[in-house]
Amino acid sequence: MSEPVHSDAHQLAQFGYKQELHRTLGSFSSFAAGFSYISILTGMFQTAALGFLFAGPAFAWFWLVVLFGQFMVALQFAELSAHYPLAGSVYQWSKQVAGKAWAWNTGWMYLCAQIVTVPAVALAWQVILPQISPKFQIVGSSANSGNFFTSDFAENAVVLGLIMVVLTTTINVAGVSVLSRINNVGVASELIGAAGLVILFLIHANRGPNDVLTNTAGTGSGHSWGYFGALLIGAIMPLYVMYGFDTAGSLAEETDDPSRRAPRAVLQALATAGVMGFLLIVFGTMAVSDDLYKDPTTLGLVGITKDVLGDTWGNVFLIDCALAIFVCCLAIHAMSVRILFAMGRDNNLPGGSRLASVSGTRRVPVVPAVLVGVIAMAILAFNIYNQYAFEVIVALGIIFMYLAYLGVTIPLLQRRLAGWPGNLPSAKRGLFSLGGAAIITNVLAIIYGASMAVNLAWPREEFYGVKWYQHYGPITGIAVVVISGLVLYYGYQRHRMEILAEHRAEALASPEPQAAPGTL
Repeated sequence: MSEPVHSDAHQLAQFGYKQELHRTLGSFSSFAAGFSYISILTGMFQTAALGFLFAGPAFAWFWLVVLFGQFMVALQFAELSAHYPLAGSVYQWSKQVAGKAWAWNTGWMYLCAQIVTVPAVALAWQVILPQISPKFQIVGSSANSGNFFTSDFAENAVVLGLIMVVLTTTINVAGVSVLSRINNVGVASELIGAAGLVILFLIHANRGPNDVLTNTAGTGSGHSWGYFGALLIGAIMPLYVMYGFDTAGSLAEETDDPSRRAPRAVLQALATAGVMGFLLIVFGTMAVSDDLYKDPTTLGLVGITKDVLGDTWGNVFLIDCALAIFVCCLAIHAMSVRILFAMGRDNNLPGGSRLASVSGTRRVPVVPAVLVGVIAMAILAFNIYNQYAFEVIVALGIIFMYLAYLGVTIPLLQRRLAGWPGNLPSAKRGLFSLGGAAIITNVLAIIYGASMAVNLAWPREEFYGVKWYQHYGPITGIAVVVISGLVLYYGYQRHRMEILAEHRAEALASPEPQAAPGTL
């Protein structure tokens, strides 16, 4: 059953908001937003070495586990993005299915995830650029440019990261049209580069996939849970790569016909990245030379690429990867801006009016773009004083995101059990729907998300550092964010939550009823 034809602005007014952002994104741009956030070249070239180090080549099996689990989450988000095409995705979806109080805390966690991930990705240039040319090792020795746990790596990573954040801030201030054009070019380059690497790795294969997928490299010894314990640590690599697919939903108010385009974009972005990523891991390990394969725990995709393709062609693909990293950071920065804008116009953050203010010509929230850049620069500085800060920053970004995702999937299950979306107006039932698979996929999404959040937060000396404040860093970070959020909400925010007058639609249509107060 087709939905009655209404303008996107009219649809937005049903939720109480007036149209302020430019709707310039089409189908490819919507897909590109989600794909560039996931950015397999960014996450894989940045962290594949950690997967090999802690679990050997066989850690590729856990890539499939994460892909399956994240796809269960993505299915829920695809359905929500069809019914609630609003800027801020996770924050807005939780508000619609669970009410304002729950939404504020979910949005706070989601906001922290976004802002922490900006500097985490900005650090990735250190993994790539010094391998292209030692001139990019501005601070310290290029001999230590690839070693995560040296001061040379940490300090130079901050320098390169600061340059990247300045650039992403400038482009986000320039407006969504400029951002989308750069993003589209970057995604097209990444798709071509990733596909090219997959094909070239397969052509140069030296061993079969069975050799790769059964090679644990002895990493299970010393773990109380054997290889499964090693695999849980190696899982941090795919967990870091495969999230952010909700970006297409967060840019809904800048997308044409978002109720139909956003669901497809969410699923296509994750599926494309997931399949390509798995093939890169397996085919890359199949193609690497015997000399390097003797100790696969020392492998990484940077080394594999140069080993297989040589320095010249290897550098060509590394340059493409460096571009993908920049576009990924740009997309994450843009997501951070949208969540600040969405919460600001609901008066859900201090200074909400300024956070939600849209520039007159570019139609972009300028204050959030600058604020995210400043905070990201401050976080980057910690990497200088603690070489393990990279692992903690990466882990916190993923944990906050997984907790925010649970802030949607848990109340959504409750709404499903009460009849959602069958109790929606009949005009909305022609949109993307999970039908009879809704409950089981929702349950699987919750189980997967909760178990991975626990796995990421588990205090591990071998990954986070031997000092107590290092391996308890993720747990401490979670506690700080949760407690500060509760203090801010109950001490200041809870009685101020309403759509600011300047962002309110002139004629409010009746939005869908939200969850009853006290439901969660």
